[in-house]
Amino acid sequence: MTTSTGDRTTEAVQRELMGFLSEHTRTTWAPDTDLFAQGGVSSLFAMQLLVHIESTYGISITGDDLNLDNFRTVQRMTALVERLRGEGSDG
Repeated sequence: MTTSTGDRTTEAVQRELMGFLSEHTRTTWAPDTDLFAQGGVSSLFAMQLLVHIESTYGISITGDDLNLDNFRTVQRMTALVERLRGEGSDG
């Protein structure tokens, strides 16, 4: 299933996030792997990930969206990006 996310599909967002994680952790992750439970992401790296997501996708992650659960898996991060981009659209 391909869902449009502005100028990026869901799959493209997921691939980009997985690439960023792989590059920075030198590990390949499944989209549904709990990155924190597996020791793949520290709290410091989570901040780098937050900045990366905001700058790459032109969104601002604030308030309740700063919940750690939104960053546990690539699937959850992708869903967060989609939702926040949708909230920022004029439709």
